[in-house]
Amino acid sequence: MTITAGPTERVDHRLAIDTIRTLSIDAVQAANSGHPGAPMGAAPMAYVLWTRFLRHSPTRPDWFDRDRFVLSAGHASMLLYSLLHLTGYDLPLDELKRFRQYGSRTPGHPEWGVTPGVDATTGPLGQGFANAVGMAMAERRLAAEFNRPGHEIIDHATYGICSDGDLQEGIASEAASLAGHLRLGKLLFLYDDNHVQLDGPTAWAWSEDVLKRFDAYGWDTARVEDGNDLEAIASAIEDARRDQRPSLIAVRTVIGYGAPNKAGTQKAHGSPLGPDEVRATKEAYGWDPETTFLIPDEALVHFREAVERGAKLVDEWEQRFAAYADAHPDEAAELRRRIGGHMRDGWEKDLPRYEEGAAPLATRNASQDTLQALGTSVPELFGGAADLSESNLTDIKGGGDFTAEVGDRNIRFGVREHAMGGAANGIAYHGALMPYVATFLNFSDYMRGSVRLAALSRLHVIYVWTHDSVGLGEDGPTHQPIEHYAALRAMPNVWFLRPGDPNEAVAAWRLAVERRDGPVALAFTRQKLPVLPGTAGLATDGVSRGAYILADAVDEDGNAVQPDLILLATGSELQLAMAAREELVGEGMRTRVVSMPCWERFEAQPEEYREVVLPRTCTKRLSIEAGVSQGWDRWVGDEGAMLAIERFGASAPADDIFQHFGFTAGHVAEIARAVLTGRAERVISPAPDHVAPGDPVASAGA
Repeated sequence: MTITAGPTERVDHRLAIDTIRTLSIDAVQAANSGHPGAPMGAAPMAYVLWTRFLRHSPTRPDWFDRDRFVLSAGHASMLLYSLLHLTGYDLPLDELKRFRQYGSRTPGHPEWGVTPGVDATTGPLGQGFANAVGMAMAERRLAAEFNRPGHEIIDHATYGICSDGDLQEGIASEAASLAGHLRLGKLLFLYDDNHVQLDGPTAWAWSEDVLKRFDAYGWDTARVEDGNDLEAIASAIEDARRDQRPSLIAVRTVIGYGAPNKAGTQKAHGSPLGPDEVRATKEAYGWDPETTFLIPDEALVHFREAVERGAKLVDEWEQRFAAYADAHPDEAAELRRRIGGHMRDGWEKDLPRYEEGAAPLATRNASQDTLQALGTSVPELFGGAADLSESNLTDIKGGGDFTAEVGDRNIRFGVREHAMGGAANGIAYHGALMPYVATFLNFSDYMRGSVRLAALSRLHVIYVWTHDSVGLGEDGPTHQPIEHYAALRAMPNVWFLRPGDPNEAVAAWRLAVERRDGPVALAFTRQKLPVLPGTAGLATDGVSRGAYILADAVDEDGNAVQPDLILLATGSELQLAMAAREELVGEGMRTRVVSMPCWERFEAQPEEYREVVLPRTCTKRLSIEAGVSQGWDRWVGDEGAMLAIERFGASAPADDIFQHFGFTAGHVAEIARAVLTGRAERVISPAPDHVAPGDPVASAGA
C-alpha cells in the first residue's frame, strides 16, 4: 500500500502501520498485561494523523505552539508509546520492553510528566475527552490575549482518539455539549468505532446514533467506513480542519485487527493475545513470527522524518516569535513569563486585609474581593462556575465572557461539574494559564474523578467550593456537605483549605496561587463570619503552614504559658473556639486555640513547628468541625474529643441548625470542661432525626 505522504515520496504504509501494531502486541505480551486490540485496530488512523497532520517536535516536546494530542482511550497506551518511540521522542525501545513495569516510562495508562510527548494523563474513560476540550479553550483564550495582526503566535489544534467507552461516559457528553456551544473549531476527535467493549459487543449496552447526538451538540461529524482506508481518513481530517465547529470522525475499525481467532471480539480488548495468537497474527501481517520488537529500517526512517520536520516547525515559530517580540515586547515578555510559570513581581501587594472590628463578612465574599485583586495582578487566572457564579462569586469583573465569539476570562460552564473539572485539567495541561473552577462544596462529588486526576498529575488547578457546611441553611441536607472534608483530605496531593474568617480566606487564595505541584481546594462560607482578633497579622504565614496558634493560653497576668487544653477548629467553627476560649480563660483554664485550615500543609511542616503548635505534653484537646469526625483522632489524640456531625444536615436557618446540632460557644466550653476532667465522650454529634425511643443513637451528642 503506497500513497504520497510528506517528504518521503513513496512509503510502504502498511509496513509502517504494522510496525505500530507489532510493537503494541509484543509489549503487551512481554508484560503479560494490557490492551492489544485497540492499538491494532486504530493504528492506521493514528498513523495518518501523526505523519500527515500533527504539528509536533519529538526533540522539543514542550514546544508551546505544538498541536496537542490526547489519547482519551488511554487503555490503548501502547499505540501512543509506539508512535512516540518511532517518531523520535526520548523513549528508548527498552522502555517499550518494560511496559507496565515498576519505574518504567511506559505505565499502563499514559501519565503526563512521566513520558515525553504525553500531553494528558488518561485511562479513566471520558477524562481525556474533557481534557481536550479544556486545551482547545486554552488555545482560544491565549490566542485572543496575545495574537496581534500579522503575528499569529498562538495557533494550534487539539487532536484526540476516543473510544466507545469514552463516549458512553457522562463527562464526555457534558464536555461535548460545552465544546459544541463554544464552537471550538480547533478540536478534532477520531472515534475508534470498533463496536466492542470489555464485556462484549457495544450493542449489549448501546444503540444510539452517536453522530446524530454530536450533530445535536453542534459538532461537525463524518464517518469513515473502513479503518484501513488511509485516503478516506486523511480526506475526512482535511474536511474537518476546514470546519469552524469541533469535529468527530467515526472510523469503523476492527479491534485486534489481523488476529485470526480474536479480531473483532472482546477477547482482544483487555488481555495479551497469547503466544500462539501472536505468532498467527504476525504471520497474517507477513512478518517473521520469531521476531519481537522488530522495527524495519524503512519504517523507522520514515517515522523519524518527524524529527527534522518538527525542528523546522519550531525554528519557523521561534523566528515568528522573535518578530512578534520586536513589534510587541511587553506582550512577548508576558507570554514568556506565563510559559515559564513565574509570578509577576509584587502580585500579592493589593490583596485585601480586614481589621478586627470590621463588619462580618462571608468568606465567599472575601474570596470575591481577593479574586478581583488577583484578576489584575495574576492575569493568567482563567475560569468560572458551573452555573453558580452569582453564588460562588467567581466572576472577574471587567474580564468579559468566554464565548463562541470572544475568548475572554469568565467561563460559563453550565451545570456540567464533571466536564468543568476535566476541562480545568486540560487548561492546566496546556500551560500559560491558571485555571480555577467553582461550585458548591457538596457538588465536588460530581467532579471527583477529575479532581483525582489533577492530584495524580500534579496539576495546578484551583477549586472554589462555597456553601461549605450546614451553615448554608435552608437548602437542606441535599446541599449540605458532611463527609466531604474527610473525603477530600483522604485524596493524596490535594490541599484542602477551610479558612475561618475573611483574612484566612485571603491567605488561602494566596497559597492556592503560589502552589505549582498540585490542586488546591478552597471551601468558603455562605454565612457571614466575624473578623477574628489576630488574623490580620497571623493568617498569611499561619494558613501557609496549615495550622497556627491564633490565641494562646495565658496565666492570671495574661502572660503566654503552656496550655492545659487545646481547641482545634476550621472554617466557621473557629469563631466558636475563640468564644469558648474566652469563657474558659475567664474560669482560669489555660486554653489555646489552634486554627487548622489545611491538614496537608501542617503535615508537611518540620516536626519542630508541629510540636510548638500541638505540643505532645498537652493531651487534652477538642476538635470543632461541622462535618464527620473521621481523621480528627490523629490530632486530638487518645485523651481528646471531637465535636462533629455524624449524620446528614437539616433544612432550617443556619443559626437554628448550629444551635440544634450543638455548635455553640457554650456547648464547646461545656465539652472542653469534660475533656479536662476526662469525662467527655470521644465523639459528640447530634443524633439522627426520627430515631426510635431507646435507640442507642437517640442519647448521643447534644
